[in-house]
Amino acid sequence: MCAVAAGVRGACHCLPVINGDGRALSGRPPREQARHGCSKLAAAHASHLYVTTSMPAHSDDPADALDSATLSLPKQPAFQRFWCTRILSSLSFQMLAVAMGWHIYALTHSAFALGLVGLAQFLPMFLLTLVVGHFADRYDRRRIAAVCQSLESVAALLFACGTFGGWISAPVIYVLAACVGAARAFESPAVASLLPGVVPRGQLPKATAWATSANQTAQIAGPALGGLLYGIGPGAAYLACTLSFAAAATAVWGIPLRAKPASRAPVTLESVFSGIAFIRKEPVILGALSLDLFAVLFGGATALLPVFARDILHTGPLGLGLLRSGTAIGALAGTIWLAHFPLRNRPGAAMFGGVISFGVATLVFGMSHQFIVSLLALMALGASDTISVVVRLSLVQLRTPDDMLGRVSAVNSLFIGTSNQLGEFESGVTAGWWGARTAVLVGGIATITVALLWMKLFPELRNTRSLEREEELAASA
Repeated sequence: MCAVAAGVRGACHCLPVINGDGRALSGRPPREQARHGCSKLAAAHASHLYVTTSMPAHSDDPADALDSATLSLPKQPAFQRFWCTRILSSLSFQMLAVAMGWHIYALTHSAFALGLVGLAQFLPMFLLTLVVGHFADRYDRRRIAAVCQSLESVAALLFACGTFGGWISAPVIYVLAACVGAARAFESPAVASLLPGVVPRGQLPKATAWATSANQTAQIAGPALGGLLYGIGPGAAYLACTLSFAAAATAVWGIPLRAKPASRAPVTLESVFSGIAFIRKEPVILGALSLDLFAVLFGGATALLPVFARDILHTGPLGLGLLRSGTAIGALAGTIWLAHFPLRNRPGAAMFGGVISFGVATLVFGMSHQFIVSLLALMALGASDTISVVVRLSLVQLRTPDDMLGRVSAVNSLFIGTSNQLGEFESGVTAGWWGARTAVLVGGIATITVALLWMKLFPELRNTRSLEREEELAASA
């Protein structure tokens, strides 16, 4: 799940000081800096550092930093590399998810085994949450992402070797899935918090929209391509994942950042838990994260797609890939719509509406016996989910201080992993108890119930009028 930030601060192209690992400290419109002068800036903002457009910060190509406030995003070399690594990494993971899911079901014919694959990916993310956030805030986020994507490439290669060598088995799949989960636990917060170091803050909403389009494009093409390659042979799908992960690592390694590295703060127990403490003090962010967590946790219909594809809709690996692509097609359509018509007013209310629609689409999918109806329901599910994802990640990006963005992003990644991987495990268990169709229907009802309950528990989220803090909007007005 990825997000697109709605249009705020659109008229203020700030040039923040960014750490070498992609962390922005603060920012102010460059024309204001010229107007007020360095002395007034120092007096008014003694605790912050600024750079001007005439002094681009550290970058492999200084012209990138100089022109980034005026160049459109697709023309910025740094953002081009960032976009490539996002789409390649997401494409690889989607292909790998289809291959692992179909492979484990072909070996075991067990919905519970499908759930165990999700659990194997979730446990490392859960255990490493506090560690990975600190890594993202202390070290070069590009290097973290490149190393993780390289390890994922190695894992995919081992899948291929096991397939060609005939020694692949369910336990091997669980172990390799756990290795991929551990690598993604480090990769996700690093990549999520890297974007403010690639583009100016004023362009961050549009940059997030572009990055989300890359992710959704990969989620459309990846499952279909993974299913097609798996139809040729499991080894072909795993080899394609190997090459794509390696290409993503190469792309992220060469991203030029906009500023020099800052000194690293010492590691303390308080700093390790500061991301969790920050979220607990922010009811709007806490409400958005927890709503998205429980909605997708209970409404995890996509985890049972191999069962629906094979036993209910009677289609093959390519049909499975198309079903998995259905949610991404809907999400991409929702992303494009929100990029042109951003959530400027009452984003919290829009999020609740999106979650309820997500639950309704889940119910339709669970009751369907026709492939086309199921595909359309998954598209609606993806479009509805996009609203929730947009609000959640936009709130995190725009309301979190950048010096702890890695730690907050790590907690956010845990919530995503919980809703996705642990949701897959929950769906596998309930499908083993009641059957796949009943499990999906119960999940859809639970999703709608959670949305209605959260409207009562988090009135701040329901009534919030903007993605940014009201005081920040007033100060920038």
